Amino acid sequence: MATGRPRSPKGRARVVAARLADEYPGTATELCALHHTNAYELLTATILSAQTTDERVNMVTPALFARYPTPEDLAAADPADVEELVRTTGFFRNKARSIMGMAAALTERFGGQVPHKMSDLVTIPGVGRKTANVVRSVALGEPGLPVDTHVLRLSARLGLTTQTDPVKVELELNPMVPARERGALSLRLILHGRAVCKARKPRCDACVLADICPSAFTF
Repeated sequence: MATGRPRSPKGRARVVAARLADEYPGTATELCALHHTNAYELLTATILSAQTTDERVNMVTPALFARYPTPEDLAAADPADVEELVRTTGFFRNKARSIMGMAAALTERFGGQVPHKMSDLVTIPGVGRKTANVVRSVALGEPGLPVDTHVLRLSARLGLTTQTDPVKVELELNPMVPARERGALSLRLILHGRAVCKARKPRCDACVLADICPSAFTF
């Protein structure tokens, strides 16, 4: 492991990306915890994952996708049935409305396909920039760096950015890593944030980034 401390955020980002790739190997698709077989399923699962766990979503989606395997099917569904299927994810009425609105938008405006462009994705009900980046990077083979609370926390602790707005953080991190690696880096930061660099009690003694992290052992 290199002992030279990178002097710039970009230099640090290179080391972070390389070490986390060793620690959490795999592509963005392989690293994604939400079970899916296509972009429509991932988009649905990502919308449902708000304010709940990926594990909980994965318990719900098999029955949902078996009943409504295409956007056309979901758009024409009985709202009460969809609500019942997603009930245990929390906020089930809003989530049912969002995924049905998403399915209707895909059906009516995009030929039943999930669009690749960010500018199109964010016009879909229930889809913000973070969700769009998840689907782009994991299911569509496009560049995308989703910024959630873990990515916000780790990018600040590692001295990669001083920004606090998720969009500004994304735009500052983007040039620091190759476009095709952005989604995987985001997912690795999330995994590292859950396992090691926890919000209240980071495990700096077990962290592969401790020697280059400006925040190491300061908590």
